[in-house]
Amino acid sequence: MNTTSWIVAAHLLIEFALIARVMLRPNREPASRIAWVAVIAALPFLGILAYILFGEVNIGRRRVAWHRKVMKGMPEFATCAPGDEQNFTAKVKPTYEHLFRFGRSIVGMEPVGGNSARLMADSNATIDEMVKDIDAAADHVHLLFYIWLPDNNGCKIVEALKRAAGRGVACRAMVDDLGSRLMLRSEHWESMKAAGVHVAIALPIGNPLLRPLRGRIDLRNHRKIVVIDGSITYCGSQNCADPEFRVKAKYAPWVDAVMRFEGPIARQNQHVFASDWMAYSGENIDELLQQPIQAPRPGFSAQVIATGPTNRHSAMPQMFEDLIYTARHELVISTPYYVPDESMQNALCASAYRGVDTTIIFPARNDSFIVGGASRSYYADLLAAGVTIYEYVGGLLHTKSLTLDGEVTLIGSANMDRRSFDLNYENNILFVDRELTEEMRKRQQEYIAASNQITSEAVSSWPISRRLWNNSLAVLGPIL
Repeated sequence: MNTTSWIVAAHLLIEFALIARVMLRPNREPASRIAWVAVIAALPFLGILAYILFGEVNIGRRRVAWHRKVMKGMPEFATCAPGDEQNFTAKVKPTYEHLFRFGRSIVGMEPVGGNSARLMADSNATIDEMVKDIDAAADHVHLLFYIWLPDNNGCKIVEALKRAAGRGVACRAMVDDLGSRLMLRSEHWESMKAAGVHVAIALPIGNPLLRPLRGRIDLRNHRKIVVIDGSITYCGSQNCADPEFRVKAKYAPWVDAVMRFEGPIARQNQHVFASDWMAYSGENIDELLQQPIQAPRPGFSAQVIATGPTNRHSAMPQMFEDLIYTARHELVISTPYYVPDESMQNALCASAYRGVDTTIIFPARNDSFIVGGASRSYYADLLAAGVTIYEYVGGLLHTKSLTLDGEVTLIGSANMDRRSFDLNYENNILFVDRELTEEMRKRQQEYIAASNQITSEAVSSWPISRRLWNNSLAVLGPIL
């Protein structure tokens, strides 16, 4: 055999080996298997390279082992302080008990009562409120952001942390290595360390050429968590940045929603932060997790829903579907990225078919043209089922929210796409409270008021080239 024949034989052998691996890998949907087999077979060399880089949900064996060790060694969720048992115990209507049982199967924590919360007015107000809380902190401040930019709002948080560390408050700040690379390369990161702020980097990339040999480079920590003194926490879609989001300014403003919670739910977010912190900093903060939880006032019931590639497979899409199937009267969703699996698309269609007033709000201009196009491929079936679709035109709608029947809300970092389902570490809070859900519902209505409604007639009038493009992107959805 000549050299060319050996190369062809070796290539075919590698192709067959990868196709066999695709077919044998656990936790993979048939659509994903078909898509990857097609890519590997149709794109010589490039298909093989694509699978090596992006084909498997793998952060690296060492990281997986260390994550599991950290999680196994973490203390159980603390009990409430003496006298606070009545407020601490969650009181959930039987209609919604199954949602929290499912949440417990993901995170291992029961819902907790005694919580209160406020929906922040906008992105700038969120940062200003965080600064106030950091300035008032007495014991510790914990922050975790996927993206932290060295802009106006980002520097406000930097200076607040430095002030807190200067007066003896234990400040711990962690960022994702890819999402916050601008902050990590800036003078502000070093100035925080010099001021006494403890810092850590989640999912460090290291050498980008060698990283794919140890695990996927695009598996990221997408969480946004702030915990102050174990009693205050923030949860929502906003990164630590200006709404102008200058790294992608042409899509600005980025429109987010964040809630400021007080009560025992802050300790659940503390648990999630601690699992990430101890995995990447090496510092043990179990002592903070073991202190009795204060629940001095009555309040609503809530539960943290934290997911990721080292957690149970498909936990986040299953949570979404459980919520969708629970709706009886109204379901309203906002998400910037919608690339569902078949069961989720069917769940939304079924919601409308059974008479639930089902609405979903997307951004009109998406910063990911691939996801934007793939999302629109699902419009026709959603509209045919009776789902109302809006496209927000006042900027990039980045809010990830779900409200159902005027009582239940899910808010956090998770999108309704494959990345949030399988690849990213996400953090959300699920709660039952009519008043706060009404506030979230009003915010969703503000989005609708600034949107264009998408009709079946408009979708059917799209040119063949546009439909072909959207549907082609959707075919690749299982591997995006």
